[in-house]
Amino acid sequence: MTGTTQVPYLLRAARGEVLDRPPVWMMRQAGRYMKVYRDLRDKYPSFRERSENPDLAIDISLQPFRAFKPDGVIMFSDILTPLPGMGIPFDIVESKGPSIEPAIRTQAQVDAIHTLEPDTSLPFIRTILQTLRQEVGNEATVLGFVGAPWTLAAYAIEGKSSKNYAVIKQMAFSEPAMLHQLLGKIADNIAIYLRYQIDCGAQVVQMFDSWAGNLSPMDYDTFAMPYQKRIVDQVKATHPDTPIILYISGSAGILERMAMSGVDIVSVDWTVDMADARRRLGSKVMVQGNMDPGVLFGSKPFIRDRILDTVRKAGKGGHILNLGHGILPGTPEDNAAYFFETGKNVTELLEAVPV
Repeated sequence: MTGTTQVPYLLRAARGEVLDRPPVWMMRQAGRYMKVYRDLRDKYPSFRERSENPDLAIDISLQPFRAFKPDGVIMFSDILTPLPGMGIPFDIVESKGPSIEPAIRTQAQVDAIHTLEPDTSLPFIRTILQTLRQEVGNEATVLGFVGAPWTLAAYAIEGKSSKNYAVIKQMAFSEPAMLHQLLGKIADNIAIYLRYQIDCGAQVVQMFDSWAGNLSPMDYDTFAMPYQKRIVDQVKATHPDTPIILYISGSAGILERMAMSGVDIVSVDWTVDMADARRRLGSKVMVQGNMDPGVLFGSKPFIRDRILDTVRKAGKGGHILNLGHGILPGTPEDNAAYFFETGKNVTELLEAVPV
């Protein structure tokens, strides 16, 4: 099928269609491993300018599409992007990461967080997503993304990246009512933002709860999953046909719980064997992943064998081929190209290479 009626390949898979091969894209697809990105970053050193200036964000989003033709094109942005629209300012310092000053520590600060109005505070998102849809047509699926409440709250409360999440856990365990109020406000705002992205052109959306893997299963059930589900329920109420992916780093211990959020697809990191993930999640839950990004530093035969292993274990249908986390800076571009090329030819390779 050709022409304007064609449904992009990744979207077909994300809706549950069984296809000849898994669609393939990469998390952190655009970024520091590409020379064209580093050159642009040198010219525009502010991350927020690169992600909030539509012309720059569109160009960056399309860099890997032009180079590798992945099945998915994800908007170049950041999970913290909607925070200023809620009353939480932030900055991203190159090589240091996000900075939120002042960090959210008091009831008064939580009370001051207000409802997100995306057309007012995030007008560039509409331009970026609409233009990406026009640029890629049916050759790729356009993905949007958001941060989940636990991870966004962790950034807001810690004020920066953290290794032990001591400040938010202190609030969780000593002032839980205040944290639950914050998580609820963030969840409702992120639901607004996610629906806005879909209205602006995102065909599939991914929710990153990157830091929720640091929670015990009991605390995940209390502070993370209910708020993921709150977002999913609100989005599905108005956009039931838009597939939602959930990704958590270090999620081996909470894999089954991820599916309880109601998402369509669970993105699996590389600490879980893909065959085990499929068994644990059951046949009704689709999966994404889950190759170790470090594999892309290996030889091409090594990369090919790992892709074949992942696809074999994922089985026929219900799988989007991806890395188990973002592609690493310093990854050879030629190896990234080979990942996409191999992914697109995986069916023929599986037939040619004995198990």
